[in-house]
Amino acid sequence: MLFLRWIVLLMLLTSAVSFVLFMTTGQARFKVFGLTVLRWTLGAAFVFFAVLAFEQA
Repeated sequence: MLFLRWIVLLMLLTSAVSFVLFMTTGQARFKVFGLTVLRWTLGAAFVFFAVLAFEQA
């Protein structure tokens, strides 16, 4: 569980840094990368909450 928490946190941090780089440089590749990482982060978060739900059952 702790591993999944750290993965989600690091992915959110990576996405945030990418968006900050996009805002400062204006290069679209940072925005695309940030959105891609954000999509994967949401998937990882859903897996995390699914594991939590199955542990409670």
